[in-house]
Amino acid sequence: MLRSIGRRLFLAACGTAMLVGTASAQQVVNVYTTREPALAAPLFEAFTKATGITVNSVFVKDGLAERVKAEGAASPADLLMTVDVGNLLDVVDAGVTQQVESKVLSDAIPANLRDPQGNWFALSMRARLIYAAKDMPKLTSFHYEDLSDPKWKGKICIRSGQHPYNIGLTAAYIVHYGEAKTEAWLRGLKANLARKATGGDREGARDIMGGICDIAVGNSYYVGLMRSGAGGPDQKKWGEAIDVVLPTFENGGTHVNVSGAAVAKNAPNKANAVKLLEFAVSPQMQAVYAKQNMEYPVLAGAEIDPIIAALGPLKIDSVSLVEVAKARKKASELMDKVGFDN
Repeated sequence: MLRSIGRRLFLAACGTAMLVGTASAQQVVNVYTTREPALAAPLFEAFTKATGITVNSVFVKDGLAERVKAEGAASPADLLMTVDVGNLLDVVDAGVTQQVESKVLSDAIPANLRDPQGNWFALSMRARLIYAAKDMPKLTSFHYEDLSDPKWKGKICIRSGQHPYNIGLTAAYIVHYGEAKTEAWLRGLKANLARKATGGDREGARDIMGGICDIAVGNSYYVGLMRSGAGGPDQKKWGEAIDVVLPTFENGGTHVNVSGAAVAKNAPNKANAVKLLEFAVSPQMQAVYAKQNMEYPVLAGAEIDPIIAALGPLKIDSVSLVEVAKARKKASELMDKVGFDN
């Protein structure tokens, strides 16, 4: 039976020795996750019920790669779960993952949403969207390139340019157009801001309702959190006060980021880790996992939460997330160069 969250925190506090002792006693898989354990609990519980394999989940808020690297060959970690493709690349670059060959995973997950060498795999997605005021002419389509159009001068809200969500979008722009055009785009976008780049995505919806801006850039799952009421009555009002458009690049699709996982380099229970990954991309669990987090499943045809499905069909940008992740550093440098957050 799955350990309670309190038990997981106890395991985390006790450290490596406790997990190793547990692993030797029964069939287990040890998961280090940067996501709150409760968000993945339905997946873990279903996996244990289906296979009899116990999931020990340890929440690692910061320094996942550093922790696993420091534990070395004695690390009990089997599976590393995290949010943002950049974080997935970080654990790969730290040398704490291993390659996995699985037809189940390669058949279920599109090639641009997994590592070509099998070091990491996306499990769910969130899209970078446009929130729009309902009292202006309805936007039926929108391109990311349009964010720098002078017609939006003084009308756009966005969070810090250095936030990973915006670094990811800017890195994707670099992959599409190169550094020079991306710099010009950022300067145009900065000139169009209604206020300083600050707050969060949900504050963009709030400020649209308050008349501060006409459009905002925000992630899809925040729409789900707001409109479902999960964020409270005020946020529900924010979510209902906006229209939502799935933008695309002019020569591509909608930019997405992912949550995903990688098998640890020294996984003592590698086979169980792969089984958990394969279980996570089954149609039933893709629907459950995506709904729990208000995200899009990576498996084509898997059920989507009705609130997210109502946003419209998602055409995923075809550029490789590996290439996007590689462009993150340059994206951050360009943000500083144009003084985006000033």
